[in-house]
Amino acid sequence: MAIKGAIPVAFGDVFPVGAFATKVEPVSDFEASKGGQQVQARDKASGLPMWAVTVSDPDPEAREGSVKVKIPASVAPVLPDELPGLPFRPVEFEGLTVTPWVNGSGRLAYSFRAAGLRAPMAAGKPAAKTG
Repeated sequence: MAIKGAIPVAFGDVFPVGAFATKVEPVSDFEASKGGQQVQARDKASGLPMWAVTVSDPDPEAREGSVKVKIPASVAPVLPDELPGLPFRPVEFEGLTVTPWVNGSGRLAYSFRAAGLRAPMAAGKPAAKTG
């Protein structure tokens, strides 16, 4: 098989109606975290700390209404500003990949990773990068 590891995907293929980030938190390394001491997971390839961005998917046909996208970065990614008058932060992920896996109940699940995030492009103009 020619595909090994994570599969690159276009942001619009995964989030066809957009995505809204709600929070960023460190990913725990469950094997290294012991005795109440939390250890942040690190990316195996780069050694950078791993961060999880919780994302709400507003697509009514989405399999899951909320997912986490992991990002390796030396500091926590900075989310774009909220929409005026609303608690939503629209985001787009750069370098998005998906890794399918079978969960404990035998159901197909997906793990998402990205190289970074940014505010969505507005009116064809690139938005400033954040994170």
